[in-house]
Amino acid sequence: MDFLIVLAALCFLMFVAYRGYSVILFAPVAALGAVLLTDPSLVAPMFTGLFMDKMVGFLKLYFPVFLLGAVFGKVIELSGFSKSIVAATIRLFGAGRAMLSIVAVCALLTYGGVSLFVVVFAVYPFAAELFRQSHIPKRLIPGTIALGAFTFTMDALPGTPQIQNIIPTTFFGTDTWAAPILGTTGGVFILAVGLAYLDWRRRAALKAGEGYGDQLVNEPAPFTGGRLAHPAIAIAPLVLVGVANKLLTGWIPRFYGSSHSFDPAVIGSATPVVQEVSKVAAIWAVQGALLLGIATVLVFAWKPVMATFAEGSKSAIGGALLAAMNTASEYGFGAVIAALPGFLVVANALSAIPNPLVNEAVTVTALAGITGSASGGMSIALAAMAETFMANANAAGIPMEVLHRVASMASGGMDTLPHNGAVITLLAVTGLTHRQAYKDIFAITLIKTAAVFVVIGTFYATGLV
Repeated sequence: MDFLIVLAALCFLMFVAYRGYSVILFAPVAALGAVLLTDPSLVAPMFTGLFMDKMVGFLKLYFPVFLLGAVFGKVIELSGFSKSIVAATIRLFGAGRAMLSIVAVCALLTYGGVSLFVVVFAVYPFAAELFRQSHIPKRLIPGTIALGAFTFTMDALPGTPQIQNIIPTTFFGTDTWAAPILGTTGGVFILAVGLAYLDWRRRAALKAGEGYGDQLVNEPAPFTGGRLAHPAIAIAPLVLVGVANKLLTGWIPRFYGSSHSFDPAVIGSATPVVQEVSKVAAIWAVQGALLLGIATVLVFAWKPVMATFAEGSKSAIGGALLAAMNTASEYGFGAVIAALPGFLVVANALSAIPNPLVNEAVTVTALAGITGSASGGMSIALAAMAETFMANANAAGIPMEVLHRVASMASGGMDTLPHNGAVITLLAVTGLTHRQAYKDIFAITLIKTAAVFVVIGTFYATGLV
């Protein structure tokens, strides 16, 4: 019964998300409904002490990233830089390779360390322009961005600085470059199969006479500033964000140390405020990089941006608020579900799978799917079962690097179910619904999940790491 309650809460939230209802409203309803059926006396304590605590904690850390990411995407749009990049891309690759272009830009930013959520805001303006000029349906944009940002550069390619590739290092004693051959193999599989699928969808739409679409929402404003900027200038802010993020990630901890404290200038004896820099250095780095990116756009395109910035920034801020609240509500939902007895039933049942790598892959991707979070599901799985995974791997002669890569890739498998915060953010930013665009995101999800087992099969067949 405990398991069925958890399953029902998950299915209910996926259903309402797919039907287009607000996750901000229904995430707590689903989570507290599960608590009510498990132990009614815990509804109020769970809501205040766990759901709201996790939701507010998420906003405290990440809302500035959402806000700055949205403003960065908006100034890229208002400056005409997105249109300039699109024009150069069409000249370079041709209109028929619009999807490859978007995947490449997303991959470059993600592998450069830019947050997945920031990539969504930054890339959408010129993805919309490129798809419109190439007569590709807008409904294929979310699947294309998902392939470029949520898959191979998130956790497959060795060295990626995304959190999904960092978490396993603390459990297995590895580094972010673990299992480079297996990771690259998985990344190539995802990219090749994903692009083939998206191109098949594009050709089917073209054959049916479907264009970009009409009566769409959240469309980027048309550029009215006259002559377009040189492509090198237009892409400079995007490159600067990636480079600055990398540099600041290393510089901030050296400047502040592991923690920093200050005394508030208030009346009376105030308690010093202590900030553990190690926990927020990566977030500060992203925020600083985005501020530099915004400033760079303003330097090169002050007049066209400021002509419509007042109205444009309102929509960007509204989008950032909605995206952050959606994701924060999902975060709270995952925390509540993970605290219920039914969640332990799932975790214990998964531990019965005999093969060490398959056991790890299925456990991590299942928990990531239930919580709607790649990092959250993997953290829960490894915190509870890392010792077991390591013991089984040592008994079978499997290197820790392989455990790292399988866990990392599996976390980004079934996490992108309809209730996933990144998916909801992506759809909100692009102005599309689950019904319009989730089908292609789910196809990418299946390809990404299959890649984990391709990597496992490659290891057993060749012994390569």
